[in-house]
Amino acid sequence: MQKILLYNYISRKKEIFTPLHKGWVGLYTCGPTVYNYQHIGNYRTYIYEDILRRTLEHAKLKVKHVMNITDVGHLASDADEGEDKLETGARREGKNVQEIVKFYTDAFVADTQKLNIKRPAVLTPATAHIKKQIALVKKLFEKGYAYDTSEAVYFDVSKFKGYEKFSRQKLSQTRTGAREEVIIHTQKRNPHDFVLWFKTVGRFERHIMHWPSPWGEGFPGWHLECSAISTNYLSQPFDIHTGGVDHIYPHHTNEIAQSEAVEGKQLARFFLEGEHLLVQGGKMAKSSGTMFTLRDLEEKGFNPSAFRYLVLTAHYRTKLNFTWESLAAAEQSLKRLKDFVLELKDASADAKDRNNTVRAESRTRLAKAVVEFEKAIFSDLDTPKALAVIWKLINEYRKSAEEKKLKIDPKAALMLIYNFDNILGLDLNKIKKEKIPVEIIALAEKRETYRKEKNWTEADKIREELAAKGWEIKDATKGMRIKKI
Repeated sequence: MQKILLYNYISRKKEIFTPLHKGWVGLYTCGPTVYNYQHIGNYRTYIYEDILRRTLEHAKLKVKHVMNITDVGHLASDADEGEDKLETGARREGKNVQEIVKFYTDAFVADTQKLNIKRPAVLTPATAHIKKQIALVKKLFEKGYAYDTSEAVYFDVSKFKGYEKFSRQKLSQTRTGAREEVIIHTQKRNPHDFVLWFKTVGRFERHIMHWPSPWGEGFPGWHLECSAISTNYLSQPFDIHTGGVDHIYPHHTNEIAQSEAVEGKQLARFFLEGEHLLVQGGKMAKSSGTMFTLRDLEEKGFNPSAFRYLVLTAHYRTKLNFTWESLAAAEQSLKRLKDFVLELKDASADAKDRNNTVRAESRTRLAKAVVEFEKAIFSDLDTPKALAVIWKLINEYRKSAEEKKLKIDPKAALMLIYNFDNILGLDLNKIKKEKIPVEIIALAEKRETYRKEKNWTEADKIREELAAKGWEIKDATKGMRIKKI
């Protein structure tokens, strides 16, 4: 098996991945803020993370996958500004925060199931780890990185050397230094210091969720939960931390700073960051009506698996432009792939034992496909190249079938595609033939009679009639095959 190469945002280059612990990988993925439905840009990130997990498992590694659920402390702005998103959601829908959390957590889990994203071993809310977050802040005080004010507890960025190393962005260029932010946080020592603990005073005196702490009643800052949860379940350092490029600054930067300030060692050995999903060439925005959810796709008649296929057509570190046309094209490609799987299943049932030469040729060609597929997927999850390997195999199989010199065993090819799909996650092994209506079968049989009589004119008329009804008929050596168009 080939070596796994992953693009590490810490070094900004591909590195050979080897786990810290023999046989298993600690994987932490930043989870959703459950105040609303997740949009399809979020799901692009969760899909590539799922491909990562499946790739590691394909390499015979066990994966301990941990994901947080943000149910407190994520304000409208990542720069600690605005209202808590959970309270915004509760007010919007006339529900309490707990109802909002449960509803949208359930919706997130349901969406991931539709997209065939594997559930993490640990899926846990931030509010279940308040004590651990408070303990982390205490350690930061002990080490001189935290300071207390009447409004909040802050992390002192100036005390942490190398704060800019992960984002590679000068503090003078970051948006949290904006005038508005400085005015609001009048007690900050530095414009870029970030909140560890909000106090329920001033603008947050009516905050619904709050807990006692050594610094007063309040609630944790957004960045704190990931540090507390990841190290609680995976220790520090752990293998891989993932998210989207929008999290590089400030979320992952702040997470690294507070975690490494406490422990004096690396938080995670690898950071993977997925690129943005564009919509119709631009950034997703509610104002322009381009903030789509999985429900929006389903309402237009698309299966979620078509969106998963679309995501696979672009490398996770490149921008992907979503349009309804590109989704329709992805759905059509997926249908063709599923049709091929059914074709292989039929051919497997019909195939006779092949001679030794054909079997050897088949093994050689399929072994080559394995090498090509693994080379693609183990090279930083290159799903477009992995898909290209499958389509190349399909074209070769069909060409040899047309020439009646079948050099690829259909049953072996089917098993191989199932194996590849363990990584791609398109559920190809669950495909079943669509039940053919009695009237369609009757028309097909009538056409077969005309064919035997060599009445090609009437046979072609029935073919056209079947096509108008949405069915395609193919003639084979062992009779006809009917499939949905």
